[in-house]
Amino acid sequence: MHPYSTSLLFGIVAALANIFGGLIIIKTHWRREYLKYFLALGSGFMLAVAFLEMIPTSYSVLHASPVFILAGYLIVHLFEHGLAPYFHFGEEVHTEEMLDPRVGLSALIGLTSHTFFDGVAIASGFILSYKLGIIVFMAVILHKLPEGFTITSIMMASGKGKTFSLMAAVGLGVATLAGVLTMGLVGGLVNYGLPLSAGVTIYVAASDLMPEVNEEPGVKLSLCVFAGVLMFFVAREVLHAM
Repeated sequence: MHPYSTSLLFGIVAALANIFGGLIIIKTHWRREYLKYFLALGSGFMLAVAFLEMIPTSYSVLHASPVFILAGYLIVHLFEHGLAPYFHFGEEVHTEEMLDPRVGLSALIGLTSHTFFDGVAIASGFILSYKLGIIVFMAVILHKLPEGFTITSIMMASGKGKTFSLMAAVGLGVATLAGVLTMGLVGGLVNYGLPLSAGVTIYVAASDLMPEVNEEPGVKLSLCVFAGVLMFFVAREVLHAM
């Protein structure tokens, strides 16, 4: 299968995970502590993928890649916390801060910025290597559910109805597909797209997910972070053996 078709297929799966994350908030009752373990596992896996796969590969295709890695980190920081000061991953419970309707919109803009780069990351990986594409997709899919229920929760806390809130999660999925399509249409951007998305991945793992993990006392979540790193090594060995 052509790398573009493959990346589009996996991009659709990632987009559906955003929507499913929104449905979790709307349709089911869930225990918050399970979310913490999921975030911890994802942060460890994502950091390992960024530092051990995406950054080395980026440097091999573009000598100036560190500049773009930093740029990707700063772009998401600007959109997520410059425009959405109350934004955090997980269930939104600070309803008094959500009364301003602009808060929900700014959070959506912030999350859309990095879900776009989720799509860029998936497509860039598959354009360069099928195995890289798979492992990058795994890193992306691990935070797709949290993205979906985060934005849906924020929208509902700000007074929006269930349908509108779920449509916000759909919007994140559309942004992911837009990132994939952008790389497919302009494949020559892959040398810049991979390092930019590496910076975004580091930001999401270290600045979005890890603070949520660090709020929880005890060693269990720390072990989950290490389990995520171990999962990366296992996945990489399996892919290399194929």
